[in-house]
Amino acid sequence: MQRDDAYYMGLALDEARKGEGRTSPNPAVGAIVVRDDGTTVGRGYHRQAGTPHAEVHALRDADEQARGATLYVTLEPCNHTGRTGPCTEAVLRAGIKTVVVGMADPNPGVTGGGSDYLRSRGVEVRSGVLEAQCRELNRPFLKHSTTGLPWVIMKAGLSLDGRITFRPGQAGTVTGPQAGRYTHGVRNRVDAILVGVETVLIDDPSLTTRLAGLEETRDPLRVILDSNLRLPVSARVLCQHSAAATWVCCGLSAPLDREEALIQAGARVLRLPLGGEGRVDLEATLRVLGRESVTSVLVEGGATVHGAFLGQDLVDELLLFYAPIVIGDQGTPLVRGYGVAERAAAPVVRRFSVQQLDEDFLFRGFFRD
Repeated sequence: MQRDDAYYMGLALDEARKGEGRTSPNPAVGAIVVRDDGTTVGRGYHRQAGTPHAEVHALRDADEQARGATLYVTLEPCNHTGRTGPCTEAVLRAGIKTVVVGMADPNPGVTGGGSDYLRSRGVEVRSGVLEAQCRELNRPFLKHSTTGLPWVIMKAGLSLDGRITFRPGQAGTVTGPQAGRYTHGVRNRVDAILVGVETVLIDDPSLTTRLAGLEETRDPLRVILDSNLRLPVSARVLCQHSAAATWVCCGLSAPLDREEALIQAGARVLRLPLGGEGRVDLEATLRVLGRESVTSVLVEGGATVHGAFLGQDLVDELLLFYAPIVIGDQGTPLVRGYGVAERAAAPVVRRFSVQQLDEDFLFRGFFRD
C-alpha cells in the first residue's frame, strides 16, 4: 500500500481542487478512503468555511467500508473544535486504520497535534506525501495563517516592451481574449481584487468574474485605493448586480461628504493612514484585509499601484500576460514610482513558468513560496 501513497494523494488533491477559491479563510482540502485491495470507497472535499471538512465528507461517503481502511487527506486532520468538531474524532469513530497526510497544519500551536493525537490512539500516520503539491494549492492559507496577511498576486496585460496601455489615460486592453479568460479564472478563485482609483476613473471596470460555460462563478471582493475619495457614485463597481461588496480605502482626512455619498451608494469606506506621497498605506490595507479573513488579493493596477507594491516588497506572485506587439514610448509602463539602481538590489523571481495563450503568453513567477 505504501508505494501507492503518491497515487492516492494525487486523487485527494483532485478532490481538494474542487473547493479552490470557495473555502477562505480555510484551506482547500481533499480526502479519499481506500480499502486494502486498493478500492476507493469514499471521496470528499471541504466546500465552504463553517461546513464539514473533507475528512467528514469522505468518511460519510465510505460509510461502514471506512472501518479498517486508509484515509488520505491533503492537510493534517484538525484536533480542535472551531465551527465544526475535530476531524480526529470522526476518524476514530469511523475505525480508520491508517491516515496518510499531505502537509501539516501550519497554524502556530496546532502543527502536528492532529497526527500526534491519532498516533496516541493507535492509528498509523504517515506524513509528507506530495507535500509540495499540497502546499502549492494552499499558498494563501499558509501565508495568512503564519503572518495574518493575504497572498498578493500582481497581474497585468502588456506589450513586449512593457506597456500596459497604448496611450496615457486611454482605456482598453493590450492582450487578447484567452488572456482575459485566464484572468477571470483567477478572479473566480481569489478573495479580493484591488485597483487604484485612477484605473476606475479611466476604465470604469466592473471587476467581476465573467466565465461563459461555468455553472458557478463568484465575484471577488472589490477593493479600491482612493486616498481622497474621488470615486464617483456612478462607477460601475457600485452600480451592477453582484453579490460581492466594494470597499474603498481612503486617508484619515478624506472628505466626510464623499464618504457618506459612497456609503449611500453601497460601498464600505475604510479610513487608513497614508504612506509615501500621500497614498493609502499598502501594508495597513493588507493587514485590514487579513483581519477580515481575506487570504488572497489580485492586484490589477495601474502602474503606480504596481510600483508601490513592488517597492514595498509586498508581491508574492506575478501574472504577466504579454501580447506579441511593441507599443512604444507613448504607452504607459508596467510600473511607476519604482526603480532599482543595480541588479543586486532587485527582487528576483525565483521560480517561473511560461505558457502560451493563443497569440499571447503568460509569465507566471513567484517571489516567495
